[in-house]
Amino acid sequence: MFLEVKELSVSYGAVDALENVSLHINEGEIVALLGANGAGKSSMLDAISRIVPAKSGRIIFNGADITKEKPENVVRKGIAHCPEGRKIFFDLTVLENLQLGAYTVKDPDAVLVNLEKIFTYFPVLKDRRKQKGGTLSGGEQQMLAVGRSLMSSPKLLLLDEPSLGLAPKLIDQIFEIIRKINFLEKVTVFLIEQNANEALLHADRAYVLENGRISIISDNAEELLKNPHIIRAYLGG
Repeated sequence: MFLEVKELSVSYGAVDALENVSLHINEGEIVALLGANGAGKSSMLDAISRIVPAKSGRIIFNGADITKEKPENVVRKGIAHCPEGRKIFFDLTVLENLQLGAYTVKDPDAVLVNLEKIFTYFPVLKDRRKQKGGTLSGGEQQMLAVGRSLMSSPKLLLLDEPSLGLAPKLIDQIFEIIRKINFLEKVTVFLIEQNANEALLHADRAYVLENGRISIISDNAEELLKNPHIIRAYLGG
């Protein structure tokens, strides 16, 4: 398996965010993780990228145990994390933000190649490359956050709420680009989304996280679109 999370628990003080959670992702998949606010979704991605420590359990990526790796080494191994809220650097230019995403890449030519790829996927970023990040629209900031994550040539892209706060037209555009990145760049995607309908339309498989535990596992995202519990809880049915 490409990514395997085994009985992972994460705590913040006395508060348990995840409790004995297990899941897997195969290489080349787009896998969605659904759940309400506070279910522990972001904690899952933070643990995989080693932003927060695991209380117990193991995280295996591409055959290597990364449970106790430093975050920068996780990036070097091929995992990039696009966080919720974009977290771009407002006072830096678009180009500078993107270049920061390539801090683990030692080959200057590879950085330039990646930069051109980003500009192909997000032409507006090329037009705005000298603007400060804080002057961009919400949709452009999201594109910048995704683009910055891709600058390290990841094998696995962790996406936390990429559609948050975006207009429907921009949401469609972002998800279409995610599909292209998955298909053309062979990047595996682990996606957190509150927009469950949009996530399930684009994912191969999905998990549902409730109160820090996996409650529903499906081998097919289409099945979850028909699941009465998902319709009732996440699709407004």
